[in-house]
Amino acid sequence: MRIALISGASGLVGKALLHQLFKSEDYDYVLSVGRRKLAIKQQKLVQVEGDMANIDSWDWEGKISSQSLSGEYFPLIDSLSKKTAEIHAFCSLGTTIKQAGSKEKFFAIDHDLVISFAKCTKALGASKFLYVSSSGADAKSSIFYSQTKGKTEDDLKAISFDYLGLFRPSLLMGNRTEFRFGEQVAQVVMKPLIWLKLFKNIRPIYDYQVAKGMVKTALATKSKSEEIISSGELQDLSK
Repeated sequence: MRIALISGASGLVGKALLHQLFKSEDYDYVLSVGRRKLAIKQQKLVQVEGDMANIDSWDWEGKISSQSLSGEYFPLIDSLSKKTAEIHAFCSLGTTIKQAGSKEKFFAIDHDLVISFAKCTKALGASKFLYVSSSGADAKSSIFYSQTKGKTEDDLKAISFDYLGLFRPSLLMGNRTEFRFGEQVAQVVMKPLIWLKLFKNIRPIYDYQVAKGMVKTALATKSKSEEIISSGELQDLSK
C-alpha cells in the first residue's frame, strides 16, 4: 500500500497536489491533514483535522476510525499501525507575514508547523518528504521570508528521511482564494517571460507544474537522499 500524506492542501499548490494525487494510480490513499476539513469528497481522500501545533500527540487511529463506520478504512489503519505502508509526505504549508500578522506568527507557521508535521510523518513511517520552499531560500539571508525558508530546509535535513526533496519555485501563478497585491503586480510584470520562454529559473511557474513535478519526483527512484529542485527543473519535470 502506498499513502500520500499532505499538509497545506487548502493553498494554491496544495490544491493542485490533491488533484495530481487523485489522478495518480500509484497512491491508494491520500491523507489530508489540517485545522479543518476541506469541502472536498473523493474516493481516496481521508481528512484528518486537529490542532497542528499538537500534531505529535494526535490519535491517528482514533481520528481515522471515527470516519470508518463500516470499516472501509481498516486496511489503512492496519498498515499505519504496523508500518507496512510506503508513505510519501507532501508539505505546502505556508503563509505571508501580512496574513500571519507578525514575523513571529509567520515563523510559527512556515517553520514550526512544517517541522512538527515532518517529525510526525517520520514517526508514522514516511520514507520521503517533499517540501514546497521558495527560490532564494537561505538561512543566512537578510530577507526574513527567505531566511525562514532556509532555516526550515536546514531543520528538515536533520530529520533524516530516506529522501528529502526541497522544491524552490519562483513566483507562483494560479487562482488564489485571497488577494495578494504584490504578487498580482509581479505576475503582470513577469508573465511575458513565460510567453517568451526566457530565464527559466526566475520566470513565474504555475501551481499545477509544481504539483506535477513533486508527484513525479516522489514516485521516482532516487539515488540521492537530499535534493534541491529549482523552478526551472520543476518546469521540465511537469512536461
